[in-house]
Amino acid sequence: MTDAAPGTGATVEAAPAVRSVCVFGLWHLGTVAAACLAESGLEVRGVDLDPDVIRDLKAGRPPIFEPGLEALIDRQLAAGRLLFTASPREALPGADAVLIAYDTPVDGDDRSDLTPILAAVDEIGRWADPGALVVVSSQVPVGTCEALEARLRERTGAAGLGVAYCPENLNLGRAIDTFLSPDRLVIGADTHAAAARTRSLFAGVRAPALVMSRRSAEMTKHALNSFLATSVSFVNEIADLCDVTGADVVDVVRGLKSDSRIGPRAFLAPGLGFAGGTLARDIQVLRAQGEARGMATLLLDATLAVNRSRVALVERRLAREYGDLADVEVAILGLTYKPGTSTLRRSIALDIGQRLAAAGCPVRGFDPMVRPGAPEVPFRACADAYAAADGADALVIATEWPEFRDLDFVRIHAAMRRPLVIDCKNHLDPESLAALGFHYAGTGRPVRKPGATAERGC
Repeated sequence: MTDAAPGTGATVEAAPAVRSVCVFGLWHLGTVAAACLAESGLEVRGVDLDPDVIRDLKAGRPPIFEPGLEALIDRQLAAGRLLFTASPREALPGADAVLIAYDTPVDGDDRSDLTPILAAVDEIGRWADPGALVVVSSQVPVGTCEALEARLRERTGAAGLGVAYCPENLNLGRAIDTFLSPDRLVIGADTHAAAARTRSLFAGVRAPALVMSRRSAEMTKHALNSFLATSVSFVNEIADLCDVTGADVVDVVRGLKSDSRIGPRAFLAPGLGFAGGTLARDIQVLRAQGEARGMATLLLDATLAVNRSRVALVERRLAREYGDLADVEVAILGLTYKPGTSTLRRSIALDIGQRLAAAGCPVRGFDPMVRPGAPEVPFRACADAYAAADGADALVIATEWPEFRDLDFVRIHAAMRRPLVIDCKNHLDPESLAALGFHYAGTGRPVRKPGATAERGC
């Protein structure tokens, strides 16, 4: 290395300003990054090897829904600060920096597949300027950036192509805000020069920078997501204990968050567990790191096991209520893996529907972002919540879309065959529904029945 490696908390020194960047990989992370970096004043060229993705982006259509993203892309395309291409040869030359922004795919066991990132590195080695800095924002296992830098040097022989790591901060449904105003930027760089240029790339991001080695930055991302996942599994296990003891998990969580050592923003929301692949991917990375070194990861193993058990939550509640599930008609409200997005990838709601269908339940569903008859949904996707609820024996709230609170539940009650609501996210008001004649079962909450006192929850 030509200068000393920065340690944790190091000050980022001055560096030649980054004025142009190529964003490589244009799915959720890449499209948000490209649009936001253009908004911050940089010249941005977005490249993806899928021509269909590029065709849609040139027309202002991002690959998945994100509030405000389509308007931001339109504005930056019109301003001339943003362009999209399927040609690395067109996008890479002349860029001061290259941001690798693939949403790292995972296999069926949530293990990372680095194939698209390796392909991007090979294109970067072929077409990027020798002095360009490569910044990885994709989630990658510890040691990946070091290996990518070695791959670049081997193919180009250029000492100037350094690799830094700045893990993404996106929160689906709030991605633009969390990109431009995150809690902090983590910058992993093994030289002060690389750290300084990375900070210059994100000069328009309003956040303090934490500078550390690349391996520490990679580990920070794994640890952060694994901590959040552990919080989810912890509160779900507490919810199950509330179920069998008659306590109310909503009150318990309120008590936990009132403690300053935990705090009001703690990731403690009982429900169906974590989905989407992001948190599970980082747990699997750390488990693999431990396994490779003969180290047990008992807490992470338990976090994953608790989460995997959540998919049976609705099935258990229905069996408790109706016994045999054959011909019990179920309506599922909320199919995307979280509100504010259109992605169905790794949605627990879809897994629940598949399990119920296999047990003999006719299943219908509705989601504000899923069109009727969508082929990605393995049961019937309806045009609205009322069509889904018509003739149902149970209404399952699987994704906490805010608009579900404004539904006409008098109409839904009249349409259902048996008015059972299973609120997996504790999203609705139990007393209001019980007053309308519903049998309400939340997660870790006392059950509310019409004309009866509260009893133990689902």
